[in-house]
Amino acid sequence: MNATSLNRTDCPEVKVPVPLFFAVGVVSLAENLLVVIAVISNRNLHSPMYCFMCSLAAFNTMASLTKSWENLMILLADVGQLRKTGKPETSLDDLLDSLLCMSFMGSIFSFLAIAVDRYITIFHALHYYNIMTMRRTAAILALIWTVCGVSALFMIRFFESFIIMICFVVFFVVSLTIICFLYVYMFMLARIHARKIASLPSGRRQRWWGSSMRGTLTLTILFGAYLFCWTPFFLHLIIIMVCPMNPYCECYRSLFQLHVVLLMSHALIDPAIYAFRCAELRRTFRKMLLCSHWDCCD
Repeated sequence: MNATSLNRTDCPEVKVPVPLFFAVGVVSLAENLLVVIAVISNRNLHSPMYCFMCSLAAFNTMASLTKSWENLMILLADVGQLRKTGKPETSLDDLLDSLLCMSFMGSIFSFLAIAVDRYITIFHALHYYNIMTMRRTAAILALIWTVCGVSALFMIRFFESFIIMICFVVFFVVSLTIICFLYVYMFMLARIHARKIASLPSGRRQRWWGSSMRGTLTLTILFGAYLFCWTPFFLHLIIIMVCPMNPYCECYRSLFQLHVVLLMSHALIDPAIYAFRCAELRRTFRKMLLCSHWDCCD
């Protein structure tokens, strides 16, 4: 009995109901679109940090839309309305895979940009607005989206190459290491820097420091949620590369649909964290949902 048959006997594939995929995808899509519209419509949120958070929400929106569309294609193929091996279908599947890869890389780059922004905010406060201008923020966002788009197309086109898969793994590990180092370094120096801030004459600086640290804590929670939701899926990709025929690895791969649901849930969790941690976003959401901002209830 070969590894495949062992997998089929001992570790049957865990199936997730299609309606659950659609429910998570549609709700997360609506939530992240709400975040993007809120940041664009509220001038008080036109700052580098919220621009990077808006970019993160846009990448989450892309992931939700991509997986929802892919699930729709699978559903149509199962009922015989779509061919699984046709050239248009294969091209569309490659495009969706590229968009999913782009959203994955974009989330990592967005977290990295936010971590650097928080570092500058806390430890170079007096020069923050000279360093992080909106023009530079726009340039950074343009660079992130361009690099992610080109890299995603390249990775999907040559994903069967062992070198490309190694690069993908190295990118993930190095990026997470840098982000974790920045957050740990910020919290380690926070106490020392807080004493220097406390020696300044104005209480305004104290409030600014508290707001900055609160923002850093919020983004740390977001990063933790990202790790929790994306790591199982990323381990799945590593297992495909390292031990594709091992029966124990196949048992982990049988949970693929659960990993995808968890991946999609990340886009569902982030807006809830935004709303829970940011008062300005909560007020903006309330205005949008109650239509008070546009007086549409008149």
